[in-house]
Amino acid sequence: MLGGTQFVGRAVTVAALARGHEVTVFHRGHHEPPAPAVSLRGDRTEPGGLAALADGTWDVVVDTWSSAPASVRDTARLLAGRAKRYVYVSSLSVYRHPTPRTADERAPLVEGSPDEAGVVPYPQAKRGGELAAVAEFGAERTVLARAGLILGPWENIGRLPWWLGRAARGGAMLAPGPRDLGIQYIDCRDLAEWILDAAQGGLHGAYNLVSPPGHATMGSLLDACVRVTGGRAAPRWTAPEAILAAGIEPWLQLPVWVPPGEQHDTVHGTAVAKALAAGLRCRPVEETVADTWAWLRSIGGTAPQRPDRPRVGLDPETEAKVLAG
Repeated sequence: MLGGTQFVGRAVTVAALARGHEVTVFHRGHHEPPAPAVSLRGDRTEPGGLAALADGTWDVVVDTWSSAPASVRDTARLLAGRAKRYVYVSSLSVYRHPTPRTADERAPLVEGSPDEAGVVPYPQAKRGGELAAVAEFGAERTVLARAGLILGPWENIGRLPWWLGRAARGGAMLAPGPRDLGIQYIDCRDLAEWILDAAQGGLHGAYNLVSPPGHATMGSLLDACVRVTGGRAAPRWTAPEAILAAGIEPWLQLPVWVPPGEQHDTVHGTAVAKALAAGLRCRPVEETVADTWAWLRSIGGTAPQRPDRPRVGLDPETEAKVLAG
């Protein structure tokens, strides 16, 4: 596991250990991996940073890297002769925008380079990482797990934790409508289980990995947040037009939510038939929300925050103005 100490990487490590696998975690040392995983330290961005991986053999490598693709290239090149399969956790962002509703794995892709070593926009970084993994391991030994919105315990982006914190605060709560607006996401633990099944089953190629259409709505998500936090919040469902007119930015200020239209179709309208046929199972949204709340409470109520990602959420003053208006 390349980076198995937080969020998706940690979920994969925990799931693999639960299956009885021997797990090696290569990480920078900022956080410790779950026991009894073997810990190897190194920084892929530094000269000689892969030295800890010079020896050893593995059945599968799982990589969540989302920065310069050259780091994926160098790591995959080093391990190609000593590992059987490479699973690269990619993103639906590799598809060219806008992506039509129900687009599948054959949709047009952004450009990317496996050799790019500088600062790269996220979609191009993930596409470059895909190309790097395939170049070094070959198409038949590489799985490209194109995840969409990821939620669940250990989240260090802040999306579901923000909604849970807002619901726990209570009072009138701005709820972006429409209430039955469909959303697609994947619980990090369901993603982890699918990754392990794919590796053990010898799968290869690209797979879109989010919940199927109809799995959840903004209503079911926020209802679950209110319920698990004690029912102190009262959602006030508000039309998208009123929210946008107030200058509120979808996705960032109101996490998960994207108003109906082209952007919603891109984010929450992905076809997942291929992954479902390959065994993808998605737990109910109520379980994801409840388990994330339990995890948050177990760590004191404040979720970790990735330093390279912007903080999400709406400030109380802006929310109050919209509700009053």
